[in-house]
Amino acid sequence: MKYYAYLASSYIEGAFCISKGDLFMFTIDLTGKVAIVTGGANGIGKAIVEALRYSKAKVAVVDLHPHEEETEEELFHIQADVSNKQDVAQMMEKVINRFGKVDILVNNAGISTMDYFVDIKENDWDKTMDINAKGVQLCSQAVAKKMKEQGNGGKIIHIASQAGKNGYRLMGAYVASKHAVVGLTKVMAIELAQDQINVNAVCPGIIETSMKHRERIIGGQLRGLDAEAIRQEDASQVPLGRTGTPEDVAYVVLFLASRFSGYMTGQAINVTGGMTMH
Repeated sequence: MKYYAYLASSYIEGAFCISKGDLFMFTIDLTGKVAIVTGGANGIGKAIVEALRYSKAKVAVVDLHPHEEETEEELFHIQADVSNKQDVAQMMEKVINRFGKVDILVNNAGISTMDYFVDIKENDWDKTMDINAKGVQLCSQAVAKKMKEQGNGGKIIHIASQAGKNGYRLMGAYVASKHAVVGLTKVMAIELAQDQINVNAVCPGIIETSMKHRERIIGGQLRGLDAEAIRQEDASQVPLGRTGTPEDVAYVVLFLASRFSGYMTGQAINVTGGMTMH
């Protein structure tokens, strides 16, 4: 995977610079940066981890069910429940003990439950809000405090959803949780700006992950449709003519984690193929 930005002139710190005719080709370079990615074992989270590693960041992969693989020198696997304050505190302690600091947080961990609004179960509502909203709050609090202490600024990136801007049938709990994430992004951006901590959200559209496939099965059962019919319906709503990949989201996260986004904060950026345009 290659991540390039093209500029007509001037060297930018934090990027490789390769002359190419009248242009300079910049590849995002996160050498020396330490990132935490929650929900990093699968799907969008895994693609984000790979993008950050490609750009030479050290990455702590946090997941409730981490893959059984050896921890490498610059890749650290941590098992944690982001909705549990004690787990989050232990996660932070492990990251600091391992890498000494944290520069980037990507709050990607999330779940979805599906039902018609009148039938939403209290447990499903609570679990969705705990992981998707409270998890963002707890991880962000812990990391922001450390970033303020370090005094070097930082990047906090939330993986929200276009469901944080729109309403979708059968997704009441999920939609509510992602609206909460978009709102929290704005508050954090205001309050942490004086510490040079940029806080932004990415709002993916229909991304092909195992969670999306499961949603099609459950949604189809509730609506009397098969999963393939739901998939076709999904694709028909996207102006670019295709649903998204985890890498489509990872590219934008990488930009937000870099110096190229230094003058951006409080934004909720759509990565939807044109499905959501506000």
